[in-house]
Amino acid sequence: MVLSVNTNVGAMIALQHLNMTNTDMEKTQLAITTGLRVNGPKDDASTYAIAQNMRGDIVGLGAVKTALANGEATLNTAITAGKAISDLLTEMKAKVVQANQAGLDTASRTALHNDFVSLRDQIQTIVATAEFNGTNLVEGSATGTSVLSTVDGSTISVSAQKLDATTLAIQSQVLNTSAGAATALTAIDTAITNVSDKLAALGSVAKRIEVQSDFTTKLTDILRAGVGSLVDADLAQESARLQSLQIKQQLGVQALSIANTGPQAILSLFG
Repeated sequence: MVLSVNTNVGAMIALQHLNMTNTDMEKTQLAITTGLRVNGPKDDASTYAIAQNMRGDIVGLGAVKTALANGEATLNTAITAGKAISDLLTEMKAKVVQANQAGLDTASRTALHNDFVSLRDQIQTIVATAEFNGTNLVEGSATGTSVLSTVDGSTISVSAQKLDATTLAIQSQVLNTSAGAATALTAIDTAITNVSDKLAALGSVAKRIEVQSDFTTKLTDILRAGVGSLVDADLAQESARLQSLQIKQQLGVQALSIANTGPQAILSLFG
């Protein structure tokens, strides 16, 4: 073995191992701090790329969930309006039936007519205010809409279901005459049936959007779990690893110290 004061091989080896230990400790500390085993492409290039793609899908699904929520709220607004209109039509039918009584005096018929008109005006008010985020599916000029349902751009079509008095053919009905009351009874019965059909159509689309929203939520959870399984750190394992590296670091420092004192033995050769 050559003794030299210029080259300390033992110290170089000890320093190399100490640097490796310090590098491993930095990675472990980063994993503990961030909770991630893969923090960037240097840690695991392929896993990082896969995780980033999945994260992109998650963000896209988040946008889809927002669109579905808006669509569901729009439909719920229309359905709520339709139910209220259906209830009003039921009240209007009661007025019409009373107006069809034989021998009804003029004052009573007029009072029933006024109540009928008031209920019809209330239908118009409901129709005009049944709007969510600028979309009204039940007004006379409604044209329908579409709701984003997947990240690839697929949509769910939502048809307008007009529930205004003109569309329901009750706008011109009167109860202040016997003939008018008889005509109004047929019109109201038809309107009640039409509203029920339109509500069924709205409910069917609303259910479809609800199912798609639930599926999107579950798919998002699956992707998040997938990303976690790819990049999340096992903190129990990292804790044990940190303790092991701390011991190795201390031993490395001691080994380097011992190696650095080796050349002092040369002085004994000249004593």
